[in-house]
Amino acid sequence: MSKKLSEEQRSLIEKELRRGTSKSRIASLLDVDYDTGLEMIEAVKLAIRPAIGDKITFKFRESSMTGIITKLLSNSAVVEIYWQESDLMMQDIIEDKTIVNFKDIIDFISLPPQEEDKHVILDPQPTVHLKGTKEYDEYTEED
Repeated sequence: MSKKLSEEQRSLIEKELRRGTSKSRIASLLDVDYDTGLEMIEAVKLAIRPAIGDKITFKFRESSMTGIITKLLSNSAVVEIYWQESDLMMQDIIEDKTIVNFKDIIDFISLPPQEEDKHVILDPQPTVHLKGTKEYDEYTEED
C-alpha cells in the first residue's frame, strides 16, 4: 500500500476492530474498496498487537483492571493482575491470572515494577525448528 494511513483512519479501524466490526463494514466506513480496506486493516492489526511484558488496562464486568501480559494466544492474552492498580472487589471473582481478549484491551500503560512482578513468569513463544534445517538437525537425536 503506497498511501499512509491518517491518524483518523487508524483510530477508526482500531475502534471498529475492538468492537468486532466485519472487515467489509470497516472498508465501507473508510470509503475504500474491500482489498484496500483489508490492507489498511492488516497494517493496523500488526501495530496494535500486544507483546509479552506489555502492561495493560482492561474492563472486566465494568470494573477497571490492570495487569501484565505473560503469554500471547491467537486473539487473547494471559494477564497477571496488578491488584494494587485494579478494582479490589474483583479479587473474589477472578484469579490472579485471567484471559483477556485483544478487543477488550483499553490501553497500554507504563508502570514502575509492581509487587506481583516478583512472581510473574513471562512465557515466551516456543521456537519452531523445521525439519531439514540446520537448527532442526542440531536438536534431534540420532539413534
